[in-house]
Amino acid sequence: MGRILAIDYGRKRSGIAVTDTLQLIANGLTTVASGELVSYLTDYVSREPVDLFVVGHPKQMNNEPSENMQYIEAFVKHLQRTLPTIPVTFMDERFTSVMAHQAMLDGGLKKKKRQDKALVDELSAVIILQSYLESKRSIF
Repeated sequence: MGRILAIDYGRKRSGIAVTDTLQLIANGLTTVASGELVSYLTDYVSREPVDLFVVGHPKQMNNEPSENMQYIEAFVKHLQRTLPTIPVTFMDERFTSVMAHQAMLDGGLKKKKRQDKALVDELSAVIILQSYLESKRSIF
């Protein structure tokens, strides 16, 4: 069984999280400059089997897509052209940054570390992936 990889896509940088091989636990992997993301993912899947990409879907409170969706759609099209055998799905990412900041507070991280935007992006990807895993578990 391959891993599930989640992406919190941003215009500057993107957080990445991945499951274990049993697809039970979400772990932060890294943060990558968004311009280098597809090449990073291509390299990653050459070393590790990946069954699915889960991309954060930015929605506004009224459930409409946010203005960032146009950049995410362009990224996903590029990803699908580059790695056509790995399916892509979307997961609602509303409040993931807020939840990431709260997790950092709850974890006792110092203010300097909480201001690390790359860490926030990586934690947001973990939350997206964990939400996806929980949504699949609730179906069974």
